[in-house]
Amino acid sequence: MFTGLIREMAEVISLKNDYLTIKAKYKPGIGDSIAVNGACLTVVRVASGTFTVELSLESQKILAMENYRGSVHIEPAMMMGDRFEGHIVQGHVDCLGTITSIKQNGKSTDFIISLPSDYSRYIIPKGSVTIDGVSLTVNEVFENSFRLTIIPHTVENTLFKTYKIGTKVNLETDMFARYIFNMFKPKDEKLTWDKVESIMSRY
Repeated sequence: MFTGLIREMAEVISLKNDYLTIKAKYKPGIGDSIAVNGACLTVVRVASGTFTVELSLESQKILAMENYRGSVHIEPAMMMGDRFEGHIVQGHVDCLGTITSIKQNGKSTDFIISLPSDYSRYIIPKGSVTIDGVSLTVNEVFENSFRLTIIPHTVENTLFKTYKIGTKVNLETDMFARYIFNMFKPKDEKLTWDKVESIMSRY
């Protein structure tokens, strides 16, 4: 489990034969779980100043592989007793999002990200979402996209400073949104968040 708070911007050394080697200050152990651009991966080799994780073919089909070069976000898995910040992140990427708009909003920057309709149902206004491993708050939801307002500190210290219109990103929806939606989903009936709130208010 992760929190969506990036601990380090690490450097990709190589991606060969399903193995991703990363140079980082953080020193994991073999078998440790670490989120790289939001995807939970297992450390299989450790060397001086570097570690290697394995990317299965299934992972490579889902992830935005073009972002596994240059700099990447890394976050070690939480340990019992760690301070909890961000939100609960599993490191299981649901789908790819696409940056469709980037606009200045005062000192901050608005990013609009589109996603497949099957996953847009889990995006909630003022709820949480993870983009390339970064825990963020959803400001506004549209039919198949949503708006994020990113403060300057986050832009400057993450991959957000490199994103352009058309950039693909790893996207993980909020775990609780997925669970609640499926728990209260009536058969053969289209469920909206207004209906979920109506159902929950009865209890």
